[in-house]
Amino acid sequence: MTVTAEIPAEAAPGAAVTPTATPASTPTVDPVPVATPTQPVSAAEGIKDAVADRSNFVGDMANTLDSMALSVGEMRVSVWDAFVVVLVIVGVVTAAFFISKLLQSMLKRITKLDVTQRLLAEKLITVGVWVIAILLGIDLLGIDLTALAVFSGAFGLAVGFGLQKTFGNLIAGIILLMDRSIKPGDVIAVADQSGLATFGQIRKIGIRAVSITTRDQKEYLIPNENLMINQVENWSYSSKQVRMQVPVGVSYNCDIKQAEKLMLEAAAACKRVLKSPPPTVWLDQYGDSSVNFIIHCWITDPEAGIGNVKSEVLKKLWDLFQEQGIEIPFPQRDINLRNNEQFEQLIAAIGQRLEDRKT
Repeated sequence: MTVTAEIPAEAAPGAAVTPTATPASTPTVDPVPVATPTQPVSAAEGIKDAVADRSNFVGDMANTLDSMALSVGEMRVSVWDAFVVVLVIVGVVTAAFFISKLLQSMLKRITKLDVTQRLLAEKLITVGVWVIAILLGIDLLGIDLTALAVFSGAFGLAVGFGLQKTFGNLIAGIILLMDRSIKPGDVIAVADQSGLATFGQIRKIGIRAVSITTRDQKEYLIPNENLMINQVENWSYSSKQVRMQVPVGVSYNCDIKQAEKLMLEAAAACKRVLKSPPPTVWLDQYGDSSVNFIIHCWITDPEAGIGNVKSEVLKKLWDLFQEQGIEIPFPQRDINLRNNEQFEQLIAAIGQRLEDRKT
């Protein structure tokens, strides 16, 4: 408390002065502000006001939807916020889809890239368009990402585990296109972990998987990662010329030089077999029942199949062997029976029975 002395102006000189006390000022206490939940979608409020200015009915509906809200901590999410988010997402996704298709169509018209380079460019354009669309959608909604920090940890972990293979296949597909190891139209054979090989022609390289069509028109979708970690046999990587083998066995009693000549004639008679390099015949081995040869011939269209070429060569060779009397042997085995007492008794019993039947 502060004490002050006041001297009246009319007081005579020498008069006694009595000090008077003035009360101290009372300190003021500021009110504690009450935290109000914040909206994670700030654009929803602006859209609601714009709609209310245009139509009272629609504005009342927007206010009603906005009144139905759920507050979690400092975050407030209403039905109107969810409606605006869904509306913007649908619009952004639709726009991104058509823009990516338009850019891909323009890329095909104005560039002279090969198939692999065009596919790589299309993938990069698609990824870029979708990244821009997502960022644009967040900006249009005015989403306060800090308000979602409560859920970001668990949500990010779930997305990371769930999309791990998806992103892995996406990166693997881009790498395959960059190094040009495979491209649409290639004929490949892919072995899985069990050793089973899938043989067919590549029709499409997608974001997640590669589409392979076999000769029986079965379509296999092989994840891009499998082509990165497993062995892949590409029949048309550097050249489409493929050498195929046709095994043939002939009898030991035939003229092998004449048989070899007929094999070359049968291979050359096939339309799909190349004249250069010419077909060749190799003596493979002396088998148990036959002399085994292998006919080597070259083709340039493995996507049309190799089994039909082998069948055509063998059918032509069958006719030539029949004309020249060259035998295609059956499996033969020599059986040696040792003499013993039981075997001699069996022969005697069989002979006695045959004699009894004659008499």
